[in-house]
Amino acid sequence: MLQDTLTIRHYQQLTDALVELWNRGYRFDDLRMYVDGYLAALRHANVLEPYLIHRLEDEVTRYIYDPSNFENPNPASERDYY
Repeated sequence: MLQDTLTIRHYQQLTDALVELWNRGYRFDDLRMYVDGYLAALRHANVLEPYLIHRLEDEVTRYIYDPSNFENPNPASERDYY
């Protein structure tokens, strides 16, 4: 569980970007590469402590492998209203 506010903010930005990339047609390999690049940039910039980056990586990996995060909700069809 993430508790540091800056780490939570990065988690939210990452997960929002992952859903956006998924909706634009990118798949899991591409998402994983995006996450790897994002985390590498955080490490290089020394924005977060290394243990916080590791926790962020664990949480984002868990997010990626949960299929419910990338399902499109089925819109109700017209016949459901009649």
